[in-house]
Amino acid sequence: MSANAKGAVLALIAFGLFSTHDVFIKTLGATYSPIQIVFFSVLLSFPLATIMLMRDAKPGTLVPVHPWWMAVRTVGAVITGVSAFYAFSTLPLTQTYAILFATPLLITVLSIPILGERVRLPRWLAVIVGLLGVMVVLRPGATDLTLGHAAAILAAFSGAFASIVVRKIGAEERTVVLLLYPMVGNFLVMGVALFFVYEPMPGEHLAMLAIISVMAWIAGRFIIAAYQTGEAAIVAPMQYSQILWATAYGLIFFDETPDMFTGIGAAIIIASGLFIVFRESTSGTSENTPVLRTRSRIGTPGTFRVSSLMTSGRFRDKPLAKTPDAE
Repeated sequence: MSANAKGAVLALIAFGLFSTHDVFIKTLGATYSPIQIVFFSVLLSFPLATIMLMRDAKPGTLVPVHPWWMAVRTVGAVITGVSAFYAFSTLPLTQTYAILFATPLLITVLSIPILGERVRLPRWLAVIVGLLGVMVVLRPGATDLTLGHAAAILAAFSGAFASIVVRKIGAEERTVVLLLYPMVGNFLVMGVALFFVYEPMPGEHLAMLAIISVMAWIAGRFIIAAYQTGEAAIVAPMQYSQILWATAYGLIFFDETPDMFTGIGAAIIIASGLFIVFRESTSGTSENTPVLRTRSRIGTPGTFRVSSLMTSGRFRDKPLAKTPDAE
């Protein structure tokens, strides 16, 4: 098996684990507030995070080099976690994924003011078409839009923003800092809010929360292995396999059948995202390629950011080919 094939398989396993992880979130979301789910998933992630932090031999302190950027990234991560968990709890899985798949489109837009990225006409057209795909999924005016839809859109936007901030400061911040501050932020904010929404949890539900944390952690390790093995342009599109898992899991566990508009909208969004990945992978002018360099699954508090680990030099971007007008 070639390196790219191995990378793709590892990524498929990772996103399959993440999709299974989301089934547990949706199941618990029928009983508990997303605030409580986020709080305990982060709390139970601390032992796993500590093991990773103990292996960080890079000298330095836990004081961020860019405190204000770190603060806004932490806020973005907190908003992303609770919004995504709420969306998974209230919307059909396929709808949630379709909306979250708009994240690469938003990353492309936000990369202009934050990274100084140049986005030419082809990628702009892809962004516009992809956002039209979101409208197809939502069908405003034809269907009732709920807080779940708003939460999914907010999660996509805040997740894109947090990812762009990592691209902005990741080369100068320690991986441990990029990991720890969002975790602590989620723990503190959700811990305060938990006072107002807490519901006693039986042992089996706490076990499910532990499974969520462990599965997110294992999936993160598989994503790292995927990017270490294969080219980013091959591995990155594997995230869209989650729509297949969502369709199967929604039908099996939640009696959800995707409607035609969700399928059409998701196809449009995925096609736009794939186009952007292709343009970035063949670009000879961009230094940032923000979508290809954003390698973490949004909405999972307590999981390390794969993109932050790239700053250590353990990852190397390998473009497919360079063309003079790839933008």
